[in-house]
Formats: sequence, C-alpha cells, structure tokens
Amino acid sequence: FVVLHFPALTGLCFWLFVPISTLVLLHALAPADSQVGLVTSVTSEKVLRVYKAAVQQTLDILFLPEGREFLTSTDAVSRDSADRTIIAWDFQSAAKISNQIFHERYTCPSLTLHPKESVFVAQTNGNYLALFSAQRPYRINKKKRYEGHKVEGFAVGCEFSPDGTLLVTGSSDGKVFFYNYHTSRIIRTLSAHKEACVNAIFHPVLPSLLATCDWAGEIKIWQ
Repeated sequence: FVVLHFPALTGLCFWLFVPISTLVLLHALAPADSQVGLVTSVTSEKVLRVYKAAVQQTLDILFLPEGREFLTSTDAVSRDSADRTIIAWDFQSAAKISNQIFHERYTCPSLTLHPKESVFVAQTNGNYLALFSAQRPYRINKKKRYEGHKVEGFAVGCEFSPDGTLLVTGSSDGKVFFYNYHTSRIIRTLSAHKEACVNAIFHPVLPSLLATCDWAGEIKIWQ
C-alpha cells in the first residue's frame, strides 16, 4: 500500500490506501454453487450446516439480533418479481423461514442492520435503499425509501452510523451519500472517488471517521 497523510479536517481525506492489485472482496460470501456453509473456525474448517438456496449466487449474509435467524440476498429475479431476492433462514434447523420478503424486481447486493432498532436496510439495484422490519414477517416499510445515489449493477455497500441516526452508502458515480435515518432525506454528499464508490463504513470506535473504497481498489479514510 501507498499511504498518504492529509490534515485531519472535517470532510477531508487524510489517509489514502492504494493497493498493488484491485481489492475485490472485503468479506467472504457464498460460493457460486449457492450453498452457504458455516464453519466452527478457520483452523478446524468443520462445516456445521449447509443451507441450500437453490439460486445461482448469494450476494450477502446478515445475522439478525440474537443470532437465531439470518438473511441472505441472492441474484434470483424475474421480469415481474423477485420472490427469493431476500431469504430468511433459521440458524439451528437450516430451514427457510421466508422467501417472500422483497417483491420488487431488483437484486440486493448488500444488507445492513440498524445498531439500535429492530430493522435492516437492503441496497437495491433500483437505486434506492429499502427498509425492513428485522422481526417476522420482515415487512418492508413502504413509507420510507432512501434514494438519490446510484447502484447501476455495482455491489455497493451501506451502513448505519454507530448511533443509528445516519445511513451512509456508496454510489456508482464515486460519491458517498449520507441519509437521515428518520426522515430518509439526504443530509450531504461527498465526492469521494473517480471510480464507483462500492463501500463506506464508520470506524467502530471513532465514529467521526469514515472509510470508503472504490471499484479500482482505492481506499480512503475521512474525518
């Protein structure tokens, strides 16, 4: 990595990481055969359960509070609907709880859980973030939609701020969008990268710091 330092001023990048080769994944997802395997540890490599989604690709995995259930987003979509775009699973039995969660004809490349409330957000290729209840039957909130950024086929990530008041997302035009969680309005945008910004996350201990990365492998830290 090449590390550059800039003055730590609000809204300015002060760390820039440029990898030698393009960074493709920041966390492991399911293999192409659409089976989600959970292991005890990286040393034992013992598979506990296999969850068969009967789709070509699993895009993201999100555990719900208390860990009894988790969600997966998939590439299953038809012309009129996407009845398996988001699937809820029972962790212990490996049974599908529901695959009738999101019915709009867009795939969801990323999922994120609210840190304080029982809700989660799905990034959609319809260029908006959809809000859902994290409790059965995982109903979508039709009154709230976070839109203004662009996805356009990129695996764009999103995340809540540690206090849950902000929702941040990357955008295919290289910008970062900050939404007010309660009003769903755009608070500000940040011209972060020349290439598509594929993720933006808050520092877990220093919430005033934000990390962003783009399709070309560039990583920046902002204050």
